[in-house]
Amino acid sequence: GWLTVKGASEGIARLEFDYPIPRADAEALLDLCLPTVIEKTRYIIKLGKHRWEIDEFHGANEGLLMAEIELNHADEAFEQPEWLGEEVTHDPRYYNATLSNNPYCRWKTELV
Repeated sequence: GWLTVKGASEGIARLEFDYPIPRADAEALLDLCLPTVIEKTRYIIKLGKHRWEIDEFHGANEGLLMAEIELNHADEAFEQPEWLGEEVTHDPRYYNATLSNNPYCRWKTELV
């Protein structure tokens, strides 16, 4: 398992720390994830000198795909692949904490 701690966003940047943790700890922490556990498969794509993390969501967030790039600084230039969709960095609906409380599967019914 992995424990990820993310700081508050400052523009498009924020501090992020990732630590491997024992399986038992991960399972205990999952019991604290209410109301919805975020289920996703992460794919890593190297494009030029950058690394993209593509998350394919499952469960209550099925159908949602998100791409994130790791930059050295916020104004760093990078190649935008043709498959890249709309920018959602500042849209709180896409934060994991929000997706847990208001999963993607509900968005369609809220828009009707």
